[in-house]
Amino acid sequence: MPRTESVQPINDKGIEIMTVSQSLTPEAPVVTPRDVKIATWICFFAWTFAVYDFVLFGNLLPVVAAEFGWDASTATGLNTWVTVGTALVAFGVGPIVDNIGRRKGIIIAVMGAAIASLLTAAVGWVLGVAAGIGFVLLIIVRSVAGLGYAEQAINATYLGEMFAHAYSDPAKARRRGFIYSLVQSGWPVGSVLAAASIAIILPIGGWEWTFVVAAFPAIFILIAGRYLKESPQFTARHKAQQLLREGKTAEAHALADTVGVDLTETAAPLAAAFKGESLRSTLVIGFSFLLSWLGVLAFAILGTSVLTAASGKGITFDNALGILIVSNLTAFLGYLAFGWLGDRIGRRNAISIGWILCGVSFGGMLLAPNGNFALIITLYSAGLFFLIGPYASLLFFNSESFPVHTRATGGSIINAAGQLGAIIGGVLITASLTAGMSWTGAAFWWGVLPIFASGILILAARNVDPARREPTKKRLPPRTQQRRQ
Repeated sequence: MPRTESVQPINDKGIEIMTVSQSLTPEAPVVTPRDVKIATWICFFAWTFAVYDFVLFGNLLPVVAAEFGWDASTATGLNTWVTVGTALVAFGVGPIVDNIGRRKGIIIAVMGAAIASLLTAAVGWVLGVAAGIGFVLLIIVRSVAGLGYAEQAINATYLGEMFAHAYSDPAKARRRGFIYSLVQSGWPVGSVLAAASIAIILPIGGWEWTFVVAAFPAIFILIAGRYLKESPQFTARHKAQQLLREGKTAEAHALADTVGVDLTETAAPLAAAFKGESLRSTLVIGFSFLLSWLGVLAFAILGTSVLTAASGKGITFDNALGILIVSNLTAFLGYLAFGWLGDRIGRRNAISIGWILCGVSFGGMLLAPNGNFALIITLYSAGLFFLIGPYASLLFFNSESFPVHTRATGGSIINAAGQLGAIIGGVLITASLTAGMSWTGAAFWWGVLPIFASGILILAARNVDPARREPTKKRLPPRTQQRRQ
């Protein structure tokens, strides 16, 4: 039972300063460690299933192209348009999540990806992708599947807020990034599951059945989502805004103060992401993410082409699954390593170190003699470790770099920038190869150098103490506080 009396502080002139009675202050939302553990596990599975569907289409694109007689330019053109659509979807999700809540956003993202999986199969079965309308519908459907890609930004926003509230103790706060890296490791887990499902299902039925199977895990998330609690920061801000509309200004600010939420920003989330301190985070982290994704395209997505092409490293890989296992194991270890490192030296610094060392590793690989298989594979694995690992820190760093009001929006803008980087990188690499440049040269100019640049540019972002709970609020002058009360 909250106390009804309140002690009135005295100013230097002996006059009582009016304060809000504790009985009038709404209680802050309560989140227990058990709630956070449940949320962490659900977010891990949600991300794993979202990745499973997201990478499935890319893995099956050669099979789909062969079935419908597409040439290479048609297949890559389809993938480019799907990437554009994915970027638009990822960009649009953020403002919605900042309005409806993180919990609903996670469920919508997973369910949307599941529906898109079923529609992908339907387009292949009913309409026939070879027909013009089927080709266009496939682009639209796979763009909607970009909700799966967008889910990682929602996860980072949600868990960042849950961890900040439940693990505010400095000792526990030092583990927040590492715990999130375990959730982010759903990417390599989902990728391996997608490859395994293709190997099992494709010989039995058509490629469409793999997308049907991809929709079933969403049922689990829909049921499990009932056990997710909304983040305290979003709930408190939502209630505080309602109190403001009712004219209860003092109560609104008192409630917001309990979870470190600032109510001074009233602009729409999209506009707020390009104002004040948020502008710096949006531009610096967004452009760093974009540049790093040129490297992802060159060495992760097109890595086999760089390694096996005659104008690349000239290595023959007879077992593609072996490459997949090595690359995803490297990514998994990288996530854990940089999640741990970011907790200790700050996520911004960990990201910068990782991407700079990544540029060194891939640069060394490109310069290594083509006949030295062991050296090339070692440097390639090291490059993937330093390229992929920092994303565990980066996504959590996003949630630390924006206020609650625009946190999901800022994260979605940065997340969409990655897809824009993939589009730009594809255009530049294709143009370079068409002009006669070797794979080695194209990978250096549009892979190594952008990665170096991203590692340096990220240092322009505002550094954040990994142990802090919420961004430091701008304190109002005492007289302004008195007038509010």
